[in-house]
Amino acid sequence: MATTSATELRDRAWRIAAGVLDPEVPVLTIEDLGVLRDVRIEGETTVVTLTPTYSGCPAIDQMRDDVLLSLTAEGFRDVRVDFTLSPAWTTDWMSEAGKAKLEEYGIAPPTHRAGERSGPIPLSLGVKCPRCSSLRTREVSRFGSTACKSHFECLACLEPFDHFKVH
Repeated sequence: MATTSATELRDRAWRIAAGVLDPEVPVLTIEDLGVLRDVRIEGETTVVTLTPTYSGCPAIDQMRDDVLLSLTAEGFRDVRVDFTLSPAWTTDWMSEAGKAKLEEYGIAPPTHRAGERSGPIPLSLGVKCPRCSSLRTREVSRFGSTACKSHFECLACLEPFDHFKVH
């Protein structure tokens, strides 16, 4: 019978953890969102590291529990989930697939990269409506359904929508 190498075990654990859904935006996995930072095997323990989208994020505890349940359901017996705030999470870590999933779900994805800080200040002339693609939109509230999002209204199709803020 073939034995599983530490690398194969780690890769399998990563795939399982990567499939955990974000409890606030259930079309995104924690890998899409970029909060899944590391998976490693330390002896008999599988250690998963998550970075919350912001300090005090209420969804991080649910993410931890879902990672623990997913890995133990797949036979990983000793699992630990660690959190790290450094480096701080940024929307730059979101996958392109995740941004596309947001738009398909009706949430406007981040409009530029947070890392674009050298040189002129990025100016967003409009947030594209995820329903009709119009740039004729306006911010209704800086705070949307979660702290990570702001609330917008499309002036073309008149539909409200959330916009995932650039962090």
